Amino acid sequence: MTEALLALIPTYGVWFILVSVVLSCLALPVPSSMMVMVAGGFAATGDFAFWSLAGFAFAGFVIGDQIAFWLSRRLGKPLLTGLERRPRSAGVIHKARELLERRGLWAVLLSRTVLSPLGPYVGYLSGALGMPWLRFTAMAVLGAMTWSMGYAWLGFTFSDQITQIADLISNSVGIIMAGAVALGGLAWMRRTYRRSRRRG
Repeated sequence: MTEALLALIPTYGVWFILVSVVLSCLALPVPSSMMVMVAGGFAATGDFAFWSLAGFAFAGFVIGDQIAFWLSRRLGKPLLTGLERRPRSAGVIHKARELLERRGLWAVLLSRTVLSPLGPYVGYLSGALGMPWLRFTAMAVLGAMTWSMGYAWLGFTFSDQITQIADLISNSVGIIMAGAVALGGLAWMRRTYRRSRRRG
């Protein structure tokens, strides 16, 4: 599926990137990071302008974030319950909820940069849990700008090494996710230990 989507980039250009990023922000299985990076490689060969790519990817991210936020603000608990019933998203929703509880507003920025697999779910949770729209949007826009420029620049600069960079990024995300889970576990154990000492 990924190869088929990547093959459509030269045909449909930056509009295809915009739609793909929107769908990715709604937690649909679209490899938007890889697509923006590959599109950056096409931009390096002159198929379309780099700034056009970065701008359309950014616009898609902002639109997708806003749709997710307002969908969950309106539908709230039923939407989250539906996501939690899906085997593919149940674990990620749990991790996104933990990240929001630990980091609050900063979770929005983190989930759009170094912890991007959690991004759609943090967006849904932010709306459902009543995070102020303006604060969410400020952090989400900053994260979207960083993400869009970062992946487009990687593809543009290293257009002949995109496959190796994609492998490195996917491995790095796994390491970051594992580290975040481990840190969360340690923090929980520490809190539990302190509570037990207070009760004792």
